[in-house]
Amino acid sequence: MNDFIPPARPIIGDDERAAVDRVMRSGMLAQGPEVAAFEREFAEHFGLGRACVAVNSGTSGLHLGLLAAGVKAGDEVIVPSFTFAATANSVALTGATPVFADIDPATFCLNPASVEAAITPRTVAVMPVHLYGHPADMVGLRRVADAHGIRIFEDAAQAHGASLDGTPVGAFGDFAMFSLYPTKNMTSGEGGMVSVANEEMERLVRLYRNQGMQRQYENEVVGLNNRMTDIHAAIGRVQLTKVDGWTAQRQSNAAYLSAHLDGVHTPPVADGAVHVYHQYTVRVPEDRDRFASALKDEYGVGSGMFYPVPNHRLAPFQAAVDLPATEEAARECLSLPVHPSLSDEDLDRIVTAANTLAKAGS
Repeated sequence: MNDFIPPARPIIGDDERAAVDRVMRSGMLAQGPEVAAFEREFAEHFGLGRACVAVNSGTSGLHLGLLAAGVKAGDEVIVPSFTFAATANSVALTGATPVFADIDPATFCLNPASVEAAITPRTVAVMPVHLYGHPADMVGLRRVADAHGIRIFEDAAQAHGASLDGTPVGAFGDFAMFSLYPTKNMTSGEGGMVSVANEEMERLVRLYRNQGMQRQYENEVVGLNNRMTDIHAAIGRVQLTKVDGWTAQRQSNAAYLSAHLDGVHTPPVADGAVHVYHQYTVRVPEDRDRFASALKDEYGVGSGMFYPVPNHRLAPFQAAVDLPATEEAARECLSLPVHPSLSDEDLDRIVTAANTLAKAGS
């Protein structure tokens, strides 16, 4: 069999290793000048027009953003159920309640009509996820939020460089979180970045990430240790110089797959949206799990199931809600390799495998 094609492949090269070595030689390993530079460069690179605060993980970024926004016990925040558990977990960690809404079956992102139906007197915000690298319907969500006087936060964990009608994700809400986990479109090894809409939000996120202090031993709030190290920031700074090329390759790979796949439902792109293809997610209506096994066993093609168990059915939440589009996506969705390390031969094998299995009914 040919070499296995993994569903994701982090790219770490000599530039990143040299950056880490530079920090190690400096002796300044904790949050320092590399972190400050990474924050500035990240905001500038993605055209966010606002400050960014680096943290030690994407989940920390969501948690600190919610704390800075004043979300507390008794509040409700509307989130999608079709996402990684960190989205709902971060709400629950504040003491608030995540309320689950359904998705648009085309984009896999929050459906504004379902969000509106989920609003109660306790609702303080909606937190869409720009899932798989496709921006959520921020126009529709803004309309709903403004009509009901609730705030918007963004989970942009998978969407570095995505945009809608020319506005980058991360610039719509009171705050947004980008994950820098190894399998994301760019990485810092581990980490997250929080973009913030105003100076007060920035001040509070910085306080909460550093034990509640701006000045040593002058704690203003009960905070956490969610700082990013200079080692991780140095990796992230190098990756910023490469991410645009990787994104272009992801988009090229996705275009090839969409043009040649036959028999599976390929992902559409909404009008005005720039999709950065963290995942290339198709639908397999008949026995998705068997299809995935055959891809691996017969053709050496990896794939991912994101997310077979929706958040509302996870043990910590167990919410009795009717989310038909979410349940259908959880049964059918399969993410094929789209990462920038794919060769032309890899793409051909992915297409051949998927088309053959679809034709045969897997």
